[in-house]
Amino acid sequence: MEFKANTVLVTGGGSGIGFALAERFIQAGSSVIICGRREDKLKEAQSKYPQMHIRVCDVANPTERTALFTWVTESFPGLNILVNNAGIQQRIQLQQQPTWETLGQEVAINLEAPIHLSTLFIPHLLQQKWSAIINVTSGLAFVPLAHVPVYCATKAALHSFTLSMRHQLSGTPIVVIEIVPPAVDTDLGGKGLHTFGAPL
Repeated sequence: MEFKANTVLVTGGGSGIGFALAERFIQAGSSVIICGRREDKLKEAQSKYPQMHIRVCDVANPTERTALFTWVTESFPGLNILVNNAGIQQRIQLQQQPTWETLGQEVAINLEAPIHLSTLFIPHLLQQKWSAIINVTSGLAFVPLAHVPVYCATKAALHSFTLSMRHQLSGTPIVVIEIVPPAVDTDLGGKGLHTFGAPL
């Protein structure tokens, strides 16, 4: 795919892999919108690239997802790439009876959000000459790590959804891409917990 001359939305684009992807697109000459829950992180990213557009959005919330879609398509009608990157990773001990609020947050961000956003954006992306949906999954979709069980399950489910979406959209202008990162040195799961793996 071409990294230049696109209009790109990256969820969870204020830090980590999301910011690295946003940075790559900007450096290649694309217009980039990033969204995330933390305004301070979004503004920090924008301070590095003033041409970057930002939007505070909690993708765990379906109402905010719909509002994001409406705002993006009205403000950037040429949008042709959706990057479903936002994700959280929680270390969970199942025998300690974690609350559904805790577990459900991970499901909502890692799985519900990319499915919902993809289905919202598909009609818009079909109108573009060329477009793409990029889902960021994980090597843990294939070989789970037991102390992050919900994270692994959501990434496995997103991998499965991506395969089905690619099949259904074959023959359309939308290319479906899955990025399957190995361990990457980011703040995933909390600062100082994931300081191993490949550099961004």
